[in-house]
Amino acid sequence: MRHRFRKIAVFAFLAGLVWLLASGCMIWRFGAVDHAVKSDCIIVLGAAVQGGVPSPVFEERIRHAIGLRRAGHASKLLFTGGFGDGRKHSEGAVGRMFAIGQGVPTGDILIEERSHTTRQNLSEAKALMDSHALKTAIIVSDPLHMKRALTMADGLGLEAVSSPTPTTRYRSLRARLGFLVREIYFFHHYLITGN
Repeated sequence: MRHRFRKIAVFAFLAGLVWLLASGCMIWRFGAVDHAVKSDCIIVLGAAVQGGVPSPVFEERIRHAIGLRRAGHASKLLFTGGFGDGRKHSEGAVGRMFAIGQGVPTGDILIEERSHTTRQNLSEAKALMDSHALKTAIIVSDPLHMKRALTMADGLGLEAVSSPTPTTRYRSLRARLGFLVREIYFFHHYLITGN
């Protein structure tokens, strides 16, 4: 009996390991492809800000979104993200300020300042899109973030495609693997809890 239990435990462990490896490959491969098509707006998922300027990670996302806009994929930019602890500027407002500085007209920028998580980013973005009669979106974030973001968008009924940043601040293999492990965890957390 004990031997049988041990065999079952080993099998379960190996099956779980294979599942996690397959999930990691799926997340990695999904983020390696740009699915951008002409849409009503470009949603930039929030990231940290430093005072009134975007962090390097957030700046990469903003610059990529501006590039997509200049290429004619969408006219509207939608920046997401609320206020971090002790911050005077929201992520959304910092994104808007940076884009204006890059020549994007104020009238082509929408922001929300209430969200603190990826799912909240997308939920608030959808509400903003609905209020402005915007039907389709391109979601911009780091490559390894894209699978979870698009899965959440689909769960919210948001018609969207992904466009990962072609450059990322997570450049070393160690940094990327750390990000991947984090995304594997949060992807499964969303599938289980819906958050």
